[in-house]
Formats: sequence, structure tokens, C-alpha cells
Amino acid sequence: MYEVEKDKILNDYYNAKEVYAKFDIDTDEILEKMKRIRISLHCWQGDDVTGFEKSANGLSGGGILATGNWPGRARNGEELRQDIEKALSLIPGKHKVNLHAIYAETDGEFVDRDEINVEHFRKWIDWAKENGLGLDFNPTFFSHPKANSGYTLSSKDENIRKFWIEHGKRCRKIANEIGKELKIECVNNIWIPDGSKDLPANRIEHRKILKESLDEIFSVKYDKSNIADSVESKLFGIGSESYVVGSHEFYMNYASRNDVMLCLDMGHFHPTENIADKISSILTFDDNLLIHVSRGVRWDSDHVVILNEDLLSLAKEIRRCNAYDKVYIALDFFDASINRIMAWVIGARATLKAILISLLEPVHLLLEEENKGNFGARLALMEEFKTLPFYSVWNKYCLDENVPIGTSWIDTVKEYEKEIIKNRT
Repeated sequence: MYEVEKDKILNDYYNAKEVYAKFDIDTDEILEKMKRIRISLHCWQGDDVTGFEKSANGLSGGGILATGNWPGRARNGEELRQDIEKALSLIPGKHKVNLHAIYAETDGEFVDRDEINVEHFRKWIDWAKENGLGLDFNPTFFSHPKANSGYTLSSKDENIRKFWIEHGKRCRKIANEIGKELKIECVNNIWIPDGSKDLPANRIEHRKILKESLDEIFSVKYDKSNIADSVESKLFGIGSESYVVGSHEFYMNYASRNDVMLCLDMGHFHPTENIADKISSILTFDDNLLIHVSRGVRWDSDHVVILNEDLLSLAKEIRRCNAYDKVYIALDFFDASINRIMAWVIGARATLKAILISLLEPVHLLLEEENKGNFGARLALMEEFKTLPFYSVWNKYCLDENVPIGTSWIDTVKEYEKEIIKNRT
């Protein structure tokens, strides 16, 4: 970076700092808070949710579909970690990486999912240690012959169900070991694809079975400083358009009654439903919440996250609940129609921008007018605060974290694609 550019960034920041100071917002303090916020970067964006399993399973069952075929996707752990490192070098802050069980590395041997253990993720753990990263984890209940019926943990077939229960147990054990070794809490999130394409005659039976399966998976208690368990709901999916066993209502009740965290995915609800509205209700009763940041377009299409109204309202609601120490934030999208590293960086930077905007918002002034009953003044302030110079503070954040500022990171990705990615074909 040229010195003149650095001087301009600092000058713009000091001007913005004065503007925010008029509203009693200390931008230096906000930047310190940003340094403590970790988001979780999902590994499956880097290879289109393919994983490393050595079998002929293929991508079967579970409503998982990555569209497009941009050249040069990661084909193994080394390439995927290399790509993640490049993405993280362009994202300000120190974060976590989110793994699925299908990213086990088994030295070329087929190890089925009811047999995996922590050593199959040893390379990931060592890599995370070297880079000062945390790891999160997810059992993989899709893309497997035993998921082809459309039911896993809620299956009426006892053998199918036992297989997936064992998988869930092993994944929790792996997540606990990851958290213990890295000394950074590992979030272990359960999402299953179970459901029906058309109208079922009996909805409750599968839900009762799912409850029993989850009870068995969570029967082992681990140190919460190592692992945070969560369950993720969905409205519908590919092949489960009419009925999803793990609905929002099911998991909200299960989480509250069983001391398990609830996960809300931004793409798992009605297109007009904003999950920001749900946050305060959940945190009134529960200590923690997991958010999967995604962007559904008309359906759960997992588009790359952008700085839109849904993302801004989500971040602002977390801030207004004073809950950034209670809410875990993880990215969850997969787009193979564009450069995959670019997708990671766009989504992560957009999420961090939304968080920064929310922390810079003078919420205390909004509350002051609200408590006085001056709702017109409250709305007027909300509108005026939208144009505060957050971007100057964002640039300072990027400067402090030694990552590219503005659009300069795009050329870095293009060069990486030219030198590394295109050679993978």
C-alpha cells in the first residue's frame, strides 16, 4: 500500500471518529470489540459440499445442491486449506473454520461415518493450531446411501437409525476433542435432511423417533468449555418440500428443554420471514444462539451473502439485544458458479461490515427517544444513522488487520486463480 493511501485512510478515519463522537460513539473502542468477534468460515464452499470420502456414494440424498462448475475446486485437504488460508488473508480479524464430517482425511481408505474419530481430523487440528484458528464441526447426515430414503435420525428402520445415531455420537466426541486441544470452544451443529416430498399421512411419528434419537446422541455430557451443541431447523428442502421432520417449532422446543443451542439459518424460513425478529424471543429464554448466515433467493438456494437489508437487520438486532457474546455466527452458502474464494471473501466481509455498522449505531439515543415515547424522533434517528460514515471506520479496521482495503483484494483473488486454481485441471 502506498503511504499516501494510508494517510488518506487515517485522515478519513479521524474525520469519521469526530462524527461518531458527536453521538457518544467511541470508534477506537468499537474496533477493539471487532477484534474479539469471530465468525466461522465454512469449508464446504471451497469444494461444492463434496468432501473427501473414498467411496462411490456420490452426492445423494438430503436436498444439497451446489449449482455451477467453476474450474479448480479444491480436491483434497491440502488444496482446501490452501484456499481457506488465501480467503482468510483477505478477511479482517481472526476467525474459525467450520468443518463437516465428510472432510475427514483417512489416508485413502474408506472409513464409514459411524467409524470416524478425531485422528481423521488431525491435519485440520494441527493446521488450526499453526494459524491460531478455532474449528467448528457438523455431522454429515446427507450424501450417503443410508440417507437415500429421505430419513436418517427419524427413520423407522432401526438399522438406519442406529447408524446415524452412532455417527452423531462420534461427531460430538470429535468436536469435544477439537475444543479441548485448541482451547477454543467448538460448536457442533446437527442438521438432518429428513422429510417428505409430498404430503405425509403421519407427521408426529417421525418427530417422536427424532426426539428419541437426539436424546441418545446427547446422553453423553461434555465440558461446555470444549463443545457447544446446537440443532438446526428448516422449513423445506429439495425432496422435502411438503414436510420436514426437524422444523423450527420442533427444535425450538427440544433446545429449550434439553439445554441445547438453537441454530437459525437465514435461508431456512419463508422468503418474507426475517429471522432478526426471532432473536430477542429466543434469547429471553436461552443463553446462546447459533446463526447460519446465508441468502435464500425465493427458496433455500444458499446464495453468497451480501450486505443487504436482511443481514443488516440481523446484525442490528443482535447489537440491540447486547448479545454478541451470546450469539455464534457462521457462514453457510455454496456457490460453484463463481470463483469460490471470491464467494468466501464477499460473504465474510459483508457479514463483518454488518456487524461493524451495528456496533457503530448509537442505540442509546434510539432508546432514549423510545423511552420518552418520541417514536417519530426514534424513526428519524434510525434513518439519519444509516448515512453515518461507517466505511471510513471499516477501512481503518482493514488497515489495522493488515488486509486489503476497498476493491484491491479482488485482484489478489484473480492472481491466485491464475497461478494456483487453473493449474488444478
